Amino acid sequence: MFKPLDPLLHSQLRLAVMSLLISVEEAEFTFLKEKTESTAGNLSVQLDKLEKAGYIEIEKSFRGKRPLTTCKITKKGIEAFEAYVDNLKNYIQ
Repeated sequence: MFKPLDPLLHSQLRLAVMSLLISVEEAEFTFLKEKTESTAGNLSVQLDKLEKAGYIEIEKSFRGKRPLTTCKITKKGIEAFEAYVDNLKNYIQ
């Protein structure tokens, strides 16, 4: 029996962000923007959705006078990502 795929992670950009964050301790907004080749506006919206779901934590600070946004995957996010990957494997076997 197929389990439904998490609609939050089924978005290409959100899945890409989670894939990047699961392999690093934390990542800066600019790194995520560069790696996903997304616009700043779209990435901001998608990060907000992931944060509201509890999948990531976002920390805003400053480096000198420049704003710095850092993202980190949460335990809940890791569990959701792993479940998504397992469910996806069931569809393609």
